[in-house]
Amino acid sequence: MSDEGATGTVIAVRGAVIDVRFPSGRLPPVDSALVIEAEDAEPLILEVHSHLDTHTVRAIALQATGGLRRNTPVTATGAPVAVPVGEAVLGRLLDVTGAVRDRGPALPQDVQRRAIHNPPPPLMEAGAAGGGLFETGIKVVDFFAPLSQGGKAAMFGGAGVGKTVLVMELIHAMVEKYQGISVFAGIGERSREGHELLTEMRRTGVLPRTVLVYGQMNEPPGARWRVPMTALTVAEHFRDDKHQNVLLLMDNVFRFLQAGSEVSGLLGRLPSRVGYQPTLASEVAALQERIASASGAAVTAIQAVYVPADDFTDPAVTAISSHMDSTIVLSRQLAAEGFYPAVDPLASSSVLLDPGVVGDEHYALVERARQALARFKELQDIIALLGTEELGPDDRLTVRRARRLQRFLSQPFTVTEAFTGMAGQSVSRADTLAGVRAILDGAADEWAEDSLYMVGTLDDAGRKEAVAKERAA
Repeated sequence: MSDEGATGTVIAVRGAVIDVRFPSGRLPPVDSALVIEAEDAEPLILEVHSHLDTHTVRAIALQATGGLRRNTPVTATGAPVAVPVGEAVLGRLLDVTGAVRDRGPALPQDVQRRAIHNPPPPLMEAGAAGGGLFETGIKVVDFFAPLSQGGKAAMFGGAGVGKTVLVMELIHAMVEKYQGISVFAGIGERSREGHELLTEMRRTGVLPRTVLVYGQMNEPPGARWRVPMTALTVAEHFRDDKHQNVLLLMDNVFRFLQAGSEVSGLLGRLPSRVGYQPTLASEVAALQERIASASGAAVTAIQAVYVPADDFTDPAVTAISSHMDSTIVLSRQLAAEGFYPAVDPLASSSVLLDPGVVGDEHYALVERARQALARFKELQDIIALLGTEELGPDDRLTVRRARRLQRFLSQPFTVTEAFTGMAGQSVSRADTLAGVRAILDGAADEWAEDSLYMVGTLDDAGRKEAVAKERAA
């Protein structure tokens, strides 16, 4: 039997895991919220995880539990945590419980709220609004791993290879190109990165069309574990009630699973592979299945995924990648060589790379480009030992074009202008295809490699080459 307003007391506290006893036996439902009122602080919100017996529940705290004592009164709400949604939260920064954290004015009293636990849309309705290419203006992404409207894409990479910068550039590009809503979920990332993103959005004017939902690295595991659900709830409102397209960005989904692993350990579960929680696959599925297009509106998800120790066989990484339409793999070697964005074109892939979707020309160009880059990679050890002079004429030509193609796929970003001094460039897919085709056909064989580095279109590279020749003369 469950009932709103049932009261209990805390009987055990283990970090973020709290046991609550209800003497009446009126146990609150699983996933419903419990509230602990505090005299001089905000209420502590708990979420029921399981029923231990006829009088006791085990709950996860969504905020810090420091100072919490046994016998503290607890009130059951009888319903899941509900967060504010709608126009009122646009341009605002929220935490996992929906509280405003940007030091701005309070939300209106009559703001609409929605529970953070919702089932995914029925299979017959899901995906109805998907389809079509989602151009980002980033050459290497649009060419080797095109994204789909209403699809799911993930950027995999170790620490410091540019995942967050790529996410920020995508936000900037999408808000300019697509008149939709952006919802950003900051999961377990550094507080500095969250502050930088908020400042950058204010500076570029994209904040009014964006909702930021943060559960940062310094917050308890319960907050980091549930913050994706809060962000999804905001996105689902715009999809279902407003019928607006939503761009959902998550940075970083690995931290969601890491928080789940911490919670699992506190709950006393035996760990599974590599120390992860035994519920790893079901937790990933529960999150990813809710990211779907329905009601005539698309939810396009772009997710950054940290790869621990650059190990792409890690169970968390493989579990996430199985749900993706497009996988963008960031390479530490390319980042070390100064190629930004450091996307590995041979490891990245997309289900949209099909002649029926991108067209015969794009598909054929990708095949040619991959062949050239793969051959260049095979020959790198020989080149390092003997130099290109020892290669056959065909291999020398392949290497020459692959090196120029590699440099052409680098690109200056708008969000890094302050650091690089180079104006950001957005390149259409047609210009990218034209540039790649020209390089593979030999149009840039006699150009200096530097002329193709960190430019937008091939015409920009041509102008750079002409200036360099004038200076040399």
